[in-house]
Amino acid sequence: MTTPVLVGVGSASQRCDDPREAAEPLELMQRALDAAAGEVPGFRDHLDRIAVPHGRWSYGDPGRLLAPRATSVLAEVGVLQHTLIADAAELIARGEIGAAAVVGGEAGHRLARAARAGIEVADTPHDGKPDVHLAAADELIHPVEKRAGLNRAANAYAVLESAFAHRHGLTPAQTRDRIAALYARFSEVAAANPDAWRPKPVDAASIREPSEKNPMLAFPYTRAHVSSWSVDQAGALLLCSTEVADELGVPPGQRVYPVVDAESNAMVAVSARDELGDSPGARAVSRAVLEHAGIGPVDLDLVDLYSCFPVAVEMFAEALGLRDDRDLTVTGGMNRGGGPFNNYVLQATVTLARQLRARGGFGLVSGVSGLMTKQAATIWSSAEPARPYSRRDVSPDLVAREVVDDHTGPATVVGHTVLHIPKRPIRAVAVLDLPDGRRTVARNESPEITAGMAAEDWCGRRVEVSRGEFRPSG
Repeated sequence: MTTPVLVGVGSASQRCDDPREAAEPLELMQRALDAAAGEVPGFRDHLDRIAVPHGRWSYGDPGRLLAPRATSVLAEVGVLQHTLIADAAELIARGEIGAAAVVGGEAGHRLARAARAGIEVADTPHDGKPDVHLAAADELIHPVEKRAGLNRAANAYAVLESAFAHRHGLTPAQTRDRIAALYARFSEVAAANPDAWRPKPVDAASIREPSEKNPMLAFPYTRAHVSSWSVDQAGALLLCSTEVADELGVPPGQRVYPVVDAESNAMVAVSARDELGDSPGARAVSRAVLEHAGIGPVDLDLVDLYSCFPVAVEMFAEALGLRDDRDLTVTGGMNRGGGPFNNYVLQATVTLARQLRARGGFGLVSGVSGLMTKQAATIWSSAEPARPYSRRDVSPDLVAREVVDDHTGPATVVGHTVLHIPKRPIRAVAVLDLPDGRRTVARNESPEITAGMAAEDWCGRRVEVSRGEFRPSG
């Protein structure tokens, strides 16, 4: 066994209003890779493997374009971004390779500007096939969820938020206050991050309250709560063995060590989860990384919790046992720092590594795939760990409820949200427990119900269901 170490990090971004002049994702990835390689002269001569998480682009094998002589890996959406980092570290630790790069990038701003202008922008044609192709095995969304309207991430995460709030005895108003304050603090962190997409503080009231520029999407989430993926950002990580680092003359202060990575790859659709307001996977991951590192939550000097939606932050913070008064991001989060599609973990790790170099200590980056479906975390250290690097799959044996779409009769609400279009709510959606232990998802479009769900916690309420619609019992 040898010790893997992160020796180079790089980031790239652009904000070009003319999409015809904007760099495509491949060029942004190349810039990030060049920046990382610039920290470690000679690294490319040792590069054995390059891994890229798939974005909203059409390159068949981007790794080959970035590093022609290295083994190329492409991971589809649904594969944890941590998996690519952990694969590299594990192969290095086993002595199977000497050096690896993990690179990702997106040009969502370029795509959005092109759509607004009614023009098309093309990526470099490439229909090659990677040496290694990783893909998720199962579907993320149950057909019943799609029919009820939970086919968008914001809608499904809002249901989880309601169940989390119910577990903690929070009213909808208290939840709105809590997550607005959380993201207001995130915006302050973004203001100090030179790579942030929106480096400007925002007050909690502006996040909490819907407006023309900040519409309600799925109660209690406004646009200011959700990931901003219309960004042009890329990140690159360079890992190698300590022997290669020594040969390349990488100074001690530039080295950041992966201590442990843990992943939960168990996949259960939202409506089939036994407990919507908790994450057994996040708890298993948190327990595993802290135990291996031999530290407690107070020993984590830096933390970046995956922030596609507030409940992802809340569930992981609870699982890790983090205090409410500490910072939970180093970038400013995926709304303010920027959430490039299927690449944010790399951006967060770049920022975390730079800060660990400057201040020392331990840092943790969490990750989520799908609808809080898979969970992962890596602990990093500025000092070489006493124990060998460990990569663990801690996927728990999850209880999956049977979900049906033909129920008629009584049910109990276990999670809910109100879906919105600009300026008004259109549909209440509820995940429901049935008397026989099965589940269903139903909707109601009456103004009285949509208003009621925004004012009160409906979890635990009895309802009647017929033809996919629910109504209050009695």
